[in-house]
Amino acid sequence: MKMPVVETQPLLTVNNVQKLYAINRGCQDVNFSLYPGEVLGIVGESGSGKSTLLNCLSGQAAPNSGDIIYHTRAGEDLNIYDINEAKRRLLMRSEFGIVKQHPRDGLRMRVSAGANIGERLMAVGDRHYGHIRDVASNWLEQVEIDAERVDHLPSEFSGGMQQRLQIARVLATHPRLVLMDEPTGGLDVSVQAKILDLIRTLVADLNLSVIMVTHDLAVARLLCHRLIVMQKSRVVESGLTDQILDDPQHAYTQLLVSSVLTP
Repeated sequence: MKMPVVETQPLLTVNNVQKLYAINRGCQDVNFSLYPGEVLGIVGESGSGKSTLLNCLSGQAAPNSGDIIYHTRAGEDLNIYDINEAKRRLLMRSEFGIVKQHPRDGLRMRVSAGANIGERLMAVGDRHYGHIRDVASNWLEQVEIDAERVDHLPSEFSGGMQQRLQIARVLATHPRLVLMDEPTGGLDVSVQAKILDLIRTLVADLNLSVIMVTHDLAVARLLCHRLIVMQKSRVVESGLTDQILDDPQHAYTQLLVSSVLTP
């Protein structure tokens, strides 16, 4: 994947973040910067600390130590855990987005597709019903769902359509940073391909910055500019995606790559 034009000001800076639940359970000593338009993948086996790190970045789990600095639209540098909860929640609704592995965890299944998108818009202050409905219909079309299904319940959609609806819900408020947790996990291969193609198109068209947790190195190669590899709560290797996957330096990364390539 071609590297984006990197601006000098990081969108997100993670300094020495630690969140431990037990010895080597969680994440510790994590450092990286993410720039506008960049896709960063977090890879590693189950229990390596990927999800704990994502929870810290998404405001769901305060780290025991370290700083997570976000550069806002207004040009302000905020440590997301130094601001009050109300301000952090607003930040997460407006400038951050979270796409969960299971769409049912990111959608309200008992309200319509349009209402799912509309709730996100209302959370950032949109109150005009007609405008909300138009935006919702437009976003359904952008994620390749017929706009006439705006009043259908998510339970009437297939798993792939539910994931596309979740993506539309998240992107409707034009976040600058999207966090994705195994966005194609559990989907059939053909459906995965469509979701990945959609994500790649939206990232490019909207100049999104993305942090993606995945166990699938093929997904990482397709979507991610850079990777960090985690083992036992720590980052053991980081760098350009092709560089890491084609010439891994750390023994664990070598094992991870070889286990994928070996039949």
